[in-house]
Amino acid sequence: MNVPNPKITTGGLPASRKIYVAGEMHTGIRVPMREIATHPTAAEPPLPVYDSSGPYTDPDILTDIREGLAPLRSEWIEARGDVERYAGRDVTAADNGFVSGERLVPEFPQRVAPRRGTGAAAPTQLAYARAGVITAEMEYVAIRENQLRALSPCHGSRDGVRDGEDFGANIPDYVTPEFVRAEIAAGRAIIPANINHPELEPMIIGRNFKVKINANMGTSAVTSSMEEEVDKLVWAIRWGADTVMDLSTGRNIHNTREWIIRNSPVPIGTVPIYQALEKVGGIAEDLTWEVFRDTLIEQAEQGVDYFTIHAGVRLHMVPMTVNRVTGIVSRGGSIMAKWCLHHHRESFLYEHFEEICEICRRYDVSFSLGDGLRPGSIADANDAAQFAELETLGELTKIAWAKDCQVMIEGPGHVAMHKIKENMDKQLECCHEAPFYTLGPLTTDIAPGYDHITSGIGAAMIGWFGCAMLCYVTPKEHLGLPDRDDVKTGVITYKIAAHAADLAKGLPGAQRRDDALSRARFEFRWEDQFNLSLDPETAQSFHDETLPKEAHKVAHFCSMCGPKFCSMRISHDIRAEAQKEGFEAMAAKFREGGELYVPVAKPAGERR
Repeated sequence: MNVPNPKITTGGLPASRKIYVAGEMHTGIRVPMREIATHPTAAEPPLPVYDSSGPYTDPDILTDIREGLAPLRSEWIEARGDVERYAGRDVTAADNGFVSGERLVPEFPQRVAPRRGTGAAAPTQLAYARAGVITAEMEYVAIRENQLRALSPCHGSRDGVRDGEDFGANIPDYVTPEFVRAEIAAGRAIIPANINHPELEPMIIGRNFKVKINANMGTSAVTSSMEEEVDKLVWAIRWGADTVMDLSTGRNIHNTREWIIRNSPVPIGTVPIYQALEKVGGIAEDLTWEVFRDTLIEQAEQGVDYFTIHAGVRLHMVPMTVNRVTGIVSRGGSIMAKWCLHHHRESFLYEHFEEICEICRRYDVSFSLGDGLRPGSIADANDAAQFAELETLGELTKIAWAKDCQVMIEGPGHVAMHKIKENMDKQLECCHEAPFYTLGPLTTDIAPGYDHITSGIGAAMIGWFGCAMLCYVTPKEHLGLPDRDDVKTGVITYKIAAHAADLAKGLPGAQRRDDALSRARFEFRWEDQFNLSLDPETAQSFHDETLPKEAHKVAHFCSMCGPKFCSMRISHDIRAEAQKEGFEAMAAKFREGGELYVPVAKPAGERR
């Protein structure tokens, strides 16, 4: 029984239950999905939908953040026989920002020795895929992507022709484990899954799969409990975040991250340069390869699934940004640019990139090659600095692939709508079809407070064009730290963008939920409309707040049109009339000047 902790959000969504689908190739696989039930009058089967919320929405699983989640991948990892446990590095005072005493966040209670790869072979999903091995993780994500669509019609096509424009993608009718393996082997997809994050429920990021979204989080300046920090993660994945990036700065970074990873069913990403900078007192010029290397190993041992590394910022590119309207807006990019200028040499990230790959391959940490020179304003979009860095990221991708490391590429930023497709096309060309992961992009600069909308527009477009994962933007972007409501708004906005992209590119099965909700809307099944939506609570509250009478809340109209002007109610009347007269007779009547709208009875004596 999942006993709700007052500081951790648990419990299912309305009319939903957790189901698990077993694997066929690998025993022990149980892929979670959420099943949404409809009203019995609908005579429709429950609708399975993608679910990234982990066990926190399963009432049959007890969650205790002091214990962490069950290590569901441990047996898979150990069975491959290419890893070993070892003592690992000692936690130092620098790891937590030199904080001590009451200000030090307590260590996670369960200490487990980390794993690392042994021998010459890398324990990475890319290495396995190239060797022709279909791992348990690959079968898991194949089942997850399909959402049981083999058991029900795949809407979104007519007469066998898929409805959508995929811009040259290779989206299959049905995702098989072999298709997953082939996409990973080709570098077109990644499964971010550190061997030290066994609690992870595997997911895939790639152009030929569902568009995914990422939510960012960071530690509070003053933390009263670790429950609050873990709940930030739980809250984001409850509403649909597929991955979470921990962008914490300041004190207690190491201990807080351990609590988060041990309780996370989704991949966790970081920007290691942030913690490395804290270790040298926040002075960029004092950063060294040795400090950064130690930080990489520290985070890899903890189980971070992907690293954002700004190795594409090179010395000769920095002057290209001088005449920009907003200069360098990436924190990681600005740190490395400052280091390069001070030392007048290439960054240690670029010079030691092969050594970084050697670290990542031992733990299967995926690369998220950072766009340190992304445009921070519409005026700076698609400039020489941005595309010069993109070309370098393509070169680094090949180096990482040669080491059997998984790679995705980060992208902008602020880009007007007519320039978005050029970004996608150049990324595919320069980076050899490695998955693209973008922040928006924001399509205008004039809407502070509404940048979840300005960026959601760009996110939907670039997702349609082929972007694999979208990093959310909240209403507080450029203004301040997002609160709980902002996080939910950002996640829901980006779930809309990702789903709209899936529809546009013709992803099989994507339209099932739209069709189910549309049928519920036409049949005035209000509860089903709410429950099938991305945010049932908000949908119901908006509906009910303008209909004060209880009887009206289930009536065949809403407050927008009222009972006399509801188009769907009128359509029902038309259908009923058509069934009496026959559709052809009705059509002929309308062509001869018959009335489309059904007359409303008037009080006695009132003229029409």
